[in-house]
Amino acid sequence: MTDGTVRVESLKKEFGSLTAVDDLSFEIKEGEFFTFLGPSGCGKTTTLRMLAGFESPTDGRIKIGDEDVTAVPPYDRDVGMVFQSYALFPHKTVAENVAFGLKMEGVDKAERRSRASEALEMVDLGGYENRSPTELSGGQQQRVALARAIVIEPDVLLLDEPLANLDLKLRQQMRFELKRIQDELGITTVYVTHDQQEALSMSDRILVMDEGQGKQQDQPVDLYNEPANEFVADFIGEANILEGTITATERSEVHVDLDSVSSDPILVRESAPMTDLVEGDEVLVNVRPEDMRITGPDSSEKSALTGTVMETTFYGQITTILVDIGEHDVRVDVFGRATQSEYESGDKVAIDWDSKDCVLLRRTS
Repeated sequence: MTDGTVRVESLKKEFGSLTAVDDLSFEIKEGEFFTFLGPSGCGKTTTLRMLAGFESPTDGRIKIGDEDVTAVPPYDRDVGMVFQSYALFPHKTVAENVAFGLKMEGVDKAERRSRASEALEMVDLGGYENRSPTELSGGQQQRVALARAIVIEPDVLLLDEPLANLDLKLRQQMRFELKRIQDELGITTVYVTHDQQEALSMSDRILVMDEGQGKQQDQPVDLYNEPANEFVADFIGEANILEGTITATERSEVHVDLDSVSSDPILVRESAPMTDLVEGDEVLVNVRPEDMRITGPDSSEKSALTGTVMETTFYGQITTILVDIGEHDVRVDVFGRATQSEYESGDKVAIDWDSKDCVLLRRTS
């Protein structure tokens, strides 16, 4: 293995009149777990396939380490790839599947056998060498595909939604296993998913994509707490996005009139990128459901909003309450042993939150 740093500059991919990836640039550090996150059709898999060499960019450049691999074919790139379908050979044994890449590289039989066994041990499938992939569960097949990708000791490991075909419990288990293996190997890993929980729980950094463009790249906690725009705020986790107009700015404080849903302006903390906002600017205010507090209508606290309970949904540790505040509904997550019976449809409630828990978003339309 050499340098697993990945640098992408102004990457573009067109399929006829369709632009699948549009002027995308990013850098992935060596040993980093980096995720492309976005809805179906956003360009994340196309980007991964260009990194692998299965698609040729219309424009732009891809470097792995110090080598420009933009025009290098897949078999000459030092990358391993795990496909969503696993792409195992049913007529070959598990060991033969894992050793296939080594065979293509001309590695002798004894070494292939030894390295395949080591890779299978790493993914907790030691002793499965002589089995057929058709005898394995979905999770085991996924591990075989991972072993096949890492046995060639690539500089970069590419994973295209590898957990998508697994059931929820196994998918959650495999998240930890994949991250454990990646940490153990220290290999640069590029992961594609539309699952926000997967991305947040596994990644060192995430690139959020939509319509072929990068909307924000950052560490998971910063994407969640400091979304750069409405799309990221709405796509990462749950969001209550309220429309408003700035009425005053004082030092690091911003007062926002929430138009028709609140009688008094609310106080919002101002983030550094928004310091150019002035009185009269239209903005969006994002408040996460878990940061909202819900009380009865007779509460003595000054509340930002009042409304009517539309429905409650019990999830065990969390009860989600949907409240009609006039223009639209907001979601409030109540933690602990709250039950559906505490808040019933038609109840009048007040909603409040701390100013530090809401984020200003610039309106783009």
